[in-house]
Order: sequence, then C-alpha cells, then structure tokens
Amino acid sequence: MMHFKSGLELTELQNMTVPEDDNVSNDSNDFTEVENGQINSKFISDRESRRSLTNSHLEKRKCDEYIPGTTSLGMSVFNLSNAIMGSGILGLAFALANTGILLFLILLTSVTLLSIYSINLLLICSKETGCMVYEKLGEQVFGTTGKLVIFGATSLQNTGAMLSYLFIVKNELPSAIKSLMGEEDAFSAWYVDGRVLVVMVTFGIILPLCLLKNLGYLGYTSGFSLSCMMFFLIVVIYKKFQTPCMSVEQNSTVSANVTDACTPKYVTFNSKTVYALPTIAFAFVCHPSVLPIYSELKDRSQKKMQMVSNISFFAMFVMYFLTAIFGYLTFYEKVQSDLLHKYQSTGDILILTVRLAVIVAVILTVPVLFFTVRSSLFELAKKTKFHLCRHVLVTIILLIIINLLVIFIPSMKDIFGVVGVTSANMLIFILPSSLYLKITNQDGDKGTQRIWAALFLGLGVLFSLISIPLVIYDWACSSGTDEGH
Repeated sequence: MMHFKSGLELTELQNMTVPEDDNVSNDSNDFTEVENGQINSKFISDRESRRSLTNSHLEKRKCDEYIPGTTSLGMSVFNLSNAIMGSGILGLAFALANTGILLFLILLTSVTLLSIYSINLLLICSKETGCMVYEKLGEQVFGTTGKLVIFGATSLQNTGAMLSYLFIVKNELPSAIKSLMGEEDAFSAWYVDGRVLVVMVTFGIILPLCLLKNLGYLGYTSGFSLSCMMFFLIVVIYKKFQTPCMSVEQNSTVSANVTDACTPKYVTFNSKTVYALPTIAFAFVCHPSVLPIYSELKDRSQKKMQMVSNISFFAMFVMYFLTAIFGYLTFYEKVQSDLLHKYQSTGDILILTVRLAVIVAVILTVPVLFFTVRSSLFELAKKTKFHLCRHVLVTIILLIIINLLVIFIPSMKDIFGVVGVTSANMLIFILPSSLYLKITNQDGDKGTQRIWAALFLGLGVLFSLISIPLVIYDWACSSGTDEGH
C-alpha cells in the first residue's frame, strides 16, 4: 500500500498545473515532495526486490536437505584423485610424443588449471542452489532439459571410462596369466580368454564393491589403486634408465638417424597432434564424482572441497607429467597410445608386476565411477531412498550391459572419440560455465566473474567446433590405428 500511495502522489504532482505567479518557495516545496516521492518509491521498490531475491534464494536452498557427511578430508582426496586417475595416464606419453615436451607441458598445465576453475564454478552453483546432485542442479537451473543433458554427459563419460578399464582387463590379464604360467603368447585356453576373464573379474570383484551403500568405504580401494599407479610411475622412471635408446632402434643402420630419433622434441606437429588435447581433457574429467564426494565430506564447505580439488589435481598433474615425460624419453616417437603395451613382460618380473598392478588399479576404479552412474540414474527416476532389492537389481543389470559392450564391440576407438570431444568438453567447459551464468544472471555484483565464465564457455564451444570435425575426418579417412586415449 505504501508503494501504491507514493506512486499515486507522484502521478498527481506530475499532473498538477503550477500557477505562473507561484513563488520559488512553492516550486521548491513541490520539487521536494516529488523527490521524496521518488526516493520513497525507489527505496520501497529496492526493499521489495531484495526481499524477493532472498525468498528466491531460500527456495533454491530447499533443493536438497542437509545430510552431514562422514568421509574425512584425506579419504575425500583419495576418492577424487582416484576418480581423476584412469586409463588416460597410459595415453599421455603418446600425446607428448605428438606435441613435444614444451607444448605438452603448456596443454597439461592449462587443462589442469581450467579443470580446477570449472570445479570451482560447480561448487559455487551447488552452494547457491543447495543441490548436491549434478542432475538435480541442472534441473534446478535449466529444468528437465538441463537434467537430461547432464545425465547424458555424465553417463557417457563414466560408461566410456568403465569400458576402457574393463578393456584393459580384457587385453592385459590374459598376457599376465600366461606369463605367470610360463606359457607362450600363442597358448590358448578358456581360462586365458579375455572375454571370460572380464566377466569373472566383474562379478567376482567389481560387483561386491558396487553393492556397497556408501562411497566412503571405497576410499580404501582408492588408496590402494593410487598406490598401484604410483608403482607404475616408479617403474616407468626406472625403465627409462634401463632401456637405452639404441635398443629401441635395433633396426636402424644409420647413426645419424638413431641420434635424431633419440633426440627429444620440444614442439612438434603431425597428424596425431589433434588427439593430444582430447586425451589430456579425458584424463582430467572427474566432474560427475565431485558433488557425490562433496556431499559425503565431513564438515563440508566450499573452501574445504576446493582444497580437496586443488590437492587432487596437483597430485595428478605431477603423476601425469612424470609418466608422460619418462615414457616418452624411453621410446620417443615409437611410443604407442597404450604406454603399458609397449613394455614386454616376457622374462621381466618387474613389468609383469606393474601390469598386474595397473589391472588391479583399474578394477578398483570402476566401482567409484559406477557409484556416480547409479546415483544419477536413481536421481533421474526420483528413487533417491535406498531400497536393497532395487539397489542390487540395477547394479547387476548395468554391469551386464557394460560387459556385453566390452565383449562384443571389437574396438572402442570411435566411442572414445565421441566421449573425448562431447562429454569431456561438456563436463569441463560448457556445463559448469552455463550453470554459473544462468544462476548469476540477475547478480550485477559479479560482472567480472561472469565475463570469465562467458570466456570459459566460449573456449568450450571453440573446442567442440575444432575437435568434432577433425574426429569425423579421422573416421572418414580411417588411416590411423592408434587411439588417442
């Protein structure tokens, strides 16, 4: 009523005809009343606006009820680090060989910092809306469309990652068993069939871990998995000094060619350079796991989770760079997209051990990503309350589907191409920046932050416009056999 009355008084004053013989004092009083009317109207309008924004903020905070977390800071670092760590580490030496040391270091540093920034945006969005589930956050901001887009991106990324891990089991475990048995590579039996082994591993080891109710328990497997990957890194460094470049170039007859082949390149461009950035981006994607890990963090806060993110990404940056540089300096341009496959385990106990360690690491990584896929599926179906039968049934069905894909799809190159240029790009660049820009659309105090977020979004769009045509061109040519990841 006060706002309406002030507006009415202002209208009446504006419609009044002031006599020509009125003195300056009357004009001054009329002007004062008008100004007071404007000031009162503006003040009340601003107050109502602030009240409306506050109510809107409180409504957003109702997105999820606060449930205290139980996972410690250290265990959360393990979980997030293990979510980051994956098969991407095996392809980074190949990426370095096709970009050069300097260019690779620039790309690796850039993707690391940009990934940390995108997680910061994601945590801000979670704080503003109160949503602790990625899909619910998308629904809160963009409605059903946002929920479905995020569900599709996270599911594609995590499914592709799990498939790559199980493909490592399928391809590497038979060779490891043959080496343990002292058999030749030509030896064949049902118990060294990769298809049989991947099914046995899935339902004998992965299934029990996936049936756990809480992600926090998997922190112990995360720690062991990271230990296995640390062992892999140590072996890669050790083998650099045990494998002379001359032995790699046994077929070289010209000394000059050998010297050139054993000289590290700092910047290089070739037909495989295009796979470097998608490989690095794919190696750093962990965004679907951030909010579930955040929700289970004890005494959680945005600052505390950002600390978890910074520690995890810095640790992975160091591991990734050391693995890539020493793997490259061992084989130079002869390095393959799967670094582990380049090492021969015949008669080499150390390589056999590290191969088994990597197999164990990827096996224990699958449940962490599977937890995110299953949680997203339940959230999409609005079945967030724990139900044992549904929990077990969905877990078994999803694992059966994943195993069928691993068994019957001969090559995952095309799928990883799609994952690298679509879901990885969406999860790192496009989705966090889009959510942030939408949430802060009415906040004029964050102009600078919104500009940076808009540039971040533009970078993601540019990445898509460049990478997708190149991947399609590679499909059309079908001239290469190395996978970028």
